[in-house]
Amino acid sequence: MSPHERPSGGAGLATRLSGSRVVICAGSGGVGKTTTSAAIATGLAARGARVAVVTIDPARRLADALGLDELAGDPERVDPARFASAGLGLEGELWAMTLDPKRTFDELIERLAPDRRSREEVLSNRIYQQLSGAVAGSQEFTAVAKLYELNASGRFDVLVLDTPPSRNALDFLDAPDRLTGFLEGRALRMLLTPSGLAARVVGRGTGVVFGVLERLTGVDLLQDVSVFLRALGGLMEGFRERAEGVRRLLADPATTFLVVTSPEREPVEEAIFFREKLRESRMPFGGLIVNRVNRLDRGFEPLPDPEAVVAELGPELGAGLAAKVGRTYAEAVALAERDAAAIERLRRATGDEEPVLVPELDGDVHDVGGLLAVHGHLFPS
Repeated sequence: MSPHERPSGGAGLATRLSGSRVVICAGSGGVGKTTTSAAIATGLAARGARVAVVTIDPARRLADALGLDELAGDPERVDPARFASAGLGLEGELWAMTLDPKRTFDELIERLAPDRRSREEVLSNRIYQQLSGAVAGSQEFTAVAKLYELNASGRFDVLVLDTPPSRNALDFLDAPDRLTGFLEGRALRMLLTPSGLAARVVGRGTGVVFGVLERLTGVDLLQDVSVFLRALGGLMEGFRERAEGVRRLLADPATTFLVVTSPEREPVEEAIFFREKLRESRMPFGGLIVNRVNRLDRGFEPLPDPEAVVAELGPELGAGLAAKVGRTYAEAVALAERDAAAIERLRRATGDEEPVLVPELDGDVHDVGGLLAVHGHLFPS
């Protein structure tokens, strides 16, 4: 077993997460990552850890389940009585927050700026205000930047991150490189230190265009660009150092990636792809969590044939009702077989022989009872 692999186990997550200081829940959107992240944090807090869960744009029902009016941009402690009344004691502490990418980016600028003037020039600059929320990878980068900051603070024993929803699993792993790649790109460097032909283009052609815009809008855009680029030049070294710190945090043996998926085809394929990228990047993989699994568990007994069910129920229910029950049962069998095949594919492709399975629940998680139902499957007693 590679030193970057953690042991799997059918008993749940307690063994897999032993010694972890950072737990990152990754996977495609719509598979229950946010709820899973909150349930993991709850389980670790129940075992005595001081835990903070950082979620990305969580649904209102999750705040309700945690007993909070809303999830703020800073960690807020969850009232342990909320869980005690439902039968789960928190021996440690549970804290929760939602990530505000723009605010986190601003805070990063404040920390990295060499002086007050540089900080104020960047934060008040109109170019920065537009770019800070739109730079490719900024949400992913700010998510791990916040994780880095909280980890460095020493306030918590464990941090659990719900990664941003993404159609591309590489967005998260590549975020530090993509952001610094943009900031250090050739076009941006040319503008930061223009010379020769570039200086003439910036000085003449660009100046004419910006001059027209200024007359039309009253905004001195060229001045804004000049101030922004000059101030940004003073932040580059800080950005590089922070990106390197983020990379070290992601690869740290005390960091564990959990890949969350559902049995549907696209999430399964993305989970396999993400697992492979973790392997290539030599990042610590803690295992799979498969949500919303349809199961018809009869132990070692084979499931009865739908036609046999109809024949058995016919005398008691009547032919019409028995046929309806048979159709419903046949659909349930088909879903269970589909999910079993998907789980087997995940086992073979990822190397996790015993993924943690969370069955399809009766409804969405919108209260503490639903959150504890998920918790019970992640941390079985």
